[in-house]
Formats: sequence, structure tokens, C-alpha cells
Amino acid sequence: MRWWDEQGNLLLSGEERADLEREQKEQAQQQLQQSELLLEQERQQRELAQQRAERLAQRLRDMGVNPDE
Repeated sequence: MRWWDEQGNLLLSGEERADLEREQKEQAQQQLQQSELLLEQERQQRELAQQRAERLAQRLRDMGVNPDE
């Protein structure tokens, strides 16, 4: 037996609601993991860019040029 509300929407059973909530939770966890991965990748890219900038600055110093001026 199935139930509908006044607008004709099917009402979910307790098990169906639990399944839906579990799926939504899993999707939210996956999105969080993807966001964390992207943040880590961006952090690594910033670190590499900083290292490259430091190497280039050192090369300029070695050539007698002050990169801070």
C-alpha cells in the first residue's frame, strides 16, 4: 500500500527515506573528499611556484642582481 500527500506526491516509506538519506550523505562525503583533494593540489601548486620563485631569485643574486629591488 502506498500513500500520497494532498498535492499528489508519493510519500516515502521509512526504509526509502533512510536509503535516500544514506545516498545523500554518501554524495556529500564524496564532494567533501573531492574538495579536499582539490585544495591539496592547489597547495602543492603554490608550494612548487614558491620554490621556483626562490630558485629564480637565487639565480639573480648569483648574477649580482638584487631581486627585491
